[in-house]
Formats: sequence, C-alpha cells, structure tokens
Amino acid sequence: MSVGLKNRRVLLGVTGGIAAYKSADLTSRLAQAGAEVRLVMTAAARAFVSPLTFQALSGQPVSTDLFDEAPARGMGHIELGQWAEAAVVAPATANFLAKAATGIADDLLSTLMLVVTAPVVVCPAMNVNMYRHATVGENLSRLRARGVTVLGPDEGPMACGDFGPGRMVEPAVIAEALAAVLGPADLAGRKILVTAGPTREAVDPVRFLSNRSTGRMGVALAREARRRGGTVTLVLGPTEIEPPWGVETVRVVSATDMHRQVTARAPDMDLIVMNAAVADYTPARVREQKIKKATANLSGIDLTSTLDILAELGARKPPGQILVGFAAETEKLVPEARSKLERKNLDLVVANNVALPGVGFATETNQVILVHPHGEAEKLPLMPKAEVALEVFDRVMRLLPD
Repeated sequence: MSVGLKNRRVLLGVTGGIAAYKSADLTSRLAQAGAEVRLVMTAAARAFVSPLTFQALSGQPVSTDLFDEAPARGMGHIELGQWAEAAVVAPATANFLAKAATGIADDLLSTLMLVVTAPVVVCPAMNVNMYRHATVGENLSRLRARGVTVLGPDEGPMACGDFGPGRMVEPAVIAEALAAVLGPADLAGRKILVTAGPTREAVDPVRFLSNRSTGRMGVALAREARRRGGTVTLVLGPTEIEPPWGVETVRVVSATDMHRQVTARAPDMDLIVMNAAVADYTPARVREQKIKKATANLSGIDLTSTLDILAELGARKPPGQILVGFAAETEKLVPEARSKLERKNLDLVVANNVALPGVGFATETNQVILVHPHGEAEKLPLMPKAEVALEVFDRVMRLLPD
C-alpha cells in the first residue's frame, strides 16, 4: 500500500483500451490507500468495463458525459478539474494522447485536461506498432515538455498477439508514482543511497552463506526517499522484492560486490542509509566443485571477516553528508546501537530486536528504536515498514543541512 495517498484527491481517467481492466485494480489500490478517487470514463472505455465496477470500487459516482449535470453525477467538469490534487489517465490510448497534446476538448476527459492545474500522469497503452508511430512519439514529447509525467509503457505480450512496448504499467507502479507526485518534495535536489537485502557468500558452486533478510525494509526506505523527491540509488542484494518505481537499482550478490558499488558512489551522496544485512563472514576459499555429503568436512570451511562498509563510510564521511545505520539485535538493543553509532561515526541508528514477533526479517511490520547522537533513544510502535520508513525520513530531514 502506498504511503502518502491518504485523504488525497485523485482524478482517474479511463480510456478505451483492453488495459482498462487494470484500472479497476488501480482504483482499488488508491481507495485502500485512503485516497478519494473520482472516475471519468470515455465512451470507448465503457465498452470494456462498466462504470458500475468503478463506482463500487471507489465509492463515488462515475462521470461520463460532458453535459450531464444530474445531481447524482456530482461535480461539473470545471469543479471536478479544480477539485483534483493529481490526475492520472490509465490507460491512455493513442487517440487520447493526440487530443491532450493538441488541446482538442470534445468529451469530458479531454476537456478536463484543459482545466486541471494539478500534476498530470498519463500511462500509454496501445498496440506496439501504434506506440512506435512517429505521431504518438511527437504527442508524448509535447506532453512531457508541458510537465506531464509519462509512465511506461511496459514491454511484453499483448492481447492482439504482438510483443513489444505498449502494455500499461502495473497499477502498483502507478500508485507509487502518484504518491511521489503528491509527495512533499523535501528531498528534491538531494542524492540518496540506500542499501537493502542480504548478501550471499559462496561456499561452492551450489551452497552459500546468507541471512534471513528479504530487503523489504530497505526497499520501503528507497521508496520513501523517492516519494519525497530525492534522486535515489538502491544497492540491492539478492531478493525477490521488486525495487521501487523511479529508483536506480544496482543488483549485487556478495559483500565484496556491495562494498565496491557503495564505496564508489558514496562520495557524491548527500545521504546514505545502510539497511542491507551484509554478511560479517565469508569463506576464505570457494570450492571449485560441489562438496559431497559423504566426504564433507564442514569444519574445514575457514571463514574470514568481510569488509566493514559502514565503518569505512563513517571514517571517510565528507562534511555535510548524513550517514544512517541499522542494528538488528536480539539483546542489549539500545547499548549495541549506541556503540555502533559512536564507533562508526553515524548520525542516526535504527535498531530493532529481530527476536520479537512481527519485527525484522521476513515480516510486513517492524518496531524500531531510533538512537540519536546525543543519547536520545526514541521507541516507535509496531507498524508497517512503509510507515517506519516515513518516520525515519522525518527524523533524517532534521539532520540534513539547509
């Protein structure tokens, strides 16, 4: 669920494409995130999905006709355009894009595009050959030049049997983009590096040493930084969690990979949030062949310490850079976090007791204690990781120089 959409007013336009069925999912996601969603459908859209579907999902009447002033339809088109805090058209057909780019206003949705002063997001969806047509490209360029956010399209198989770019981006991505469009932008102009996930330290071609991290907390942090307008790089260990929209993602596997990618980028960053669960130890030698069970001598696997990335960053931290560390512990939580903060020259430590239920690895929730440089230890309640990320960045904003 996207943080930052609660009580926000979103105008969703649906045009006539097969991807209109995805807009039902998008409506549901926005409503579940607490947004107030108003739907506008073109005549062609109604050939694919009934307005009743969207009315049920949004809890609001659906507008379809430019000249329908019936009270049940709610706002007139001028009022509706002024009501919106953000407008998104998904799917956006080639026909709609041509109207929006050239100012044609011959139905309710195209007229609203001339009325809305809030940020606008369009999500193209059409046949691959239509999308590749020069006219569509020119229309999208015009819209981008006016400040419209263009999401997608994705590439893949299409209902017509073709394959290529033209699929509407997924509703989860659109919801993330809307949260960013509506975000506070208090990190605009800042460069942020976030690490997430575990590392894997190879033992042989089959086995590796790792930990229970899924990367969910770090991905939530990267998403929150992007929502606030930051330019975000996510260095992500091996995980099945999808990285956020609008974030540069660098995939790594081992602690050595993580060290190389992080240290190369660190000097240019305004803020670094080191959430990844980097392995403390790695096999001194990777076996060239699989170790056989019958002949295995596990005591013969010598381990060596990995490089301490966080300590190195703290020692080399340039003036003005903010460095945030995480401490996953099972006992002595606050003392261990304070020790890490002091030893590694950190500006904030986010500590959690991973032995508690619903906290830490492989959970949707987390409960953390924020340990500050002057001794303050601030305990937050158990909450979804997206909300933990919001709270962390609220504290980080107080640390960043003007």
